Order: sequence, then C-alpha cells, then structure tokens
Amino acid sequence: MSPENPHSFPPEAFRRQDETPDAHFYQAPRFVTHIDAGAVAAVTQLYREYFPAGGALLDLMSSWVSHLPADVPYRRVVGLGMNAAELRANPRLTAHLVQDLNQQPALPFADDEFDGAAICVSVDYLTQPVAVLRELARVLRPGAPLVITFSNRCFPSKAIAAWQALDDRGHLALVRQFLLAAGGWEGIELLDRSPRTGDPLFAVVARAEEIIKN
Repeated sequence: MSPENPHSFPPEAFRRQDETPDAHFYQAPRFVTHIDAGAVAAVTQLYREYFPAGGALLDLMSSWVSHLPADVPYRRVVGLGMNAAELRANPRLTAHLVQDLNQQPALPFADDEFDGAAICVSVDYLTQPVAVLRELARVLRPGAPLVITFSNRCFPSKAIAAWQALDDRGHLALVRQFLLAAGGWEGIELLDRSPRTGDPLFAVVARAEEIIKN
C-alpha cells in the first residue's frame, strides 16, 4: 500500500499464478466442501448470530451449499457464483445467477435490497475486492451485516498474491483494509472462530453504514 494513501493497493497485489479466464477454472462443478465439518459448523454459527430470521440474504461467490442454519427460515436467499450446476443444486437458494466478479464487479441488485450477505472461503480470489465490497455496501440495507469467512486453504493458482504473502492474522487485516478502502462500512469485527481441532476459521464482519445513501 502507498504510504500517502494507506487504502490504496499496488496492482501486483492482485496478480495470480493462473491468469487464464476464471470461467475455465470453474467450468466443472466441484461438489465438495472446502473446509472440514468443524469449520463449517463455525460458519453456520456465525450466520445464526448475525443474519436475521426471515430476512433476504445474498450468498456471494456461492456454490452447492450455503452453510446456513437448517432450522432458520429466510424469506429469500440469492446465490451468485461461477458454476450453474453447483448453484442449481443448492437447496437453500430461492434464486441464483452466474457472474464472474473479477470481470464484472457491479452487482445486478437494487440499493438496500438485502438484510445480510456472506462471502464464504472465497474473498482471496477477488481481483477487485474493493469494487465488490463497495457494491455490497450499496445493496445491503443500512445496518445489515456482511460476514466474510476464510480458513487457511485455497486454490493457490487463483488466490491473489497479497493473500498468499500473508498469514492468518494478515488475512484479517487485509480484509479490513479492503472494507475501509471500499467505504460504506462500520463496526468492523475481526474474529477467530477456529475449532479446537481441524481447519481454522476466521471471519471479518461489518455492517453497512447507517447513513442515507446517494
């Protein structure tokens, strides 16, 4: 980051080992979970704590499973991801669409449309995270939570260089910097929800600012 502007990032921070189109990489569905059962349970518990029952949720960078609590009803759950077969197989989604956020970070939703949003073990693949987070602040109602979770696993060829250069604590700080650079967020929390054994689980939670949006 530039010392003059601590929220600016050098272009090389977002370079990846594999710069071929992401649509090729995600063309074949992967019906697997990318974290173990203990870490999945930690994600579900965070959703239970932060997402309002009966609300409208956006599952960004979604797949065939959303890890939402099975016993909590939601009015609407929209999944946006890279593989149509995975999204069709997700039983919690009421609607879904395929979109490559690295090519098109603008979200096709109205202002204040959602009561909560999630990015699960995928933020490390965003090459335009600030633009995506700025859009999320727009489509969430004021005060609505965004829950970003991650572990220590990734597809190394597709994770951005900045992510691969940092440890777990560095990842928490980096996501916080993305949110600050995007603007429109408040109450940022950095959480370690790692189970005693197995995969670690970290989260950054923020809320859309309680202001009148332009």
